[in-house]
Amino acid sequence: MAKCPNCGKPTVVEFRPFCSARCKQVDLNRWFSESYRVPVQSQDEEEDEAARPDRPEEP
Repeated sequence: MAKCPNCGKPTVVEFRPFCSARCKQVDLNRWFSESYRVPVQSQDEEEDEAARPDRPEEP
């Protein structure tokens, strides 16, 4: 059985993938408060890394 990503208790079908409405709301609050972030790299950083001579070129 799957476990709740917040507290580790078994999930409940009604609140899947969470165990309760509370854990579901805790997760939603983390998204709203920007606690979760997707790592991104700007185009300028990508170009700088590609131009670095100390890195071997990828085939």
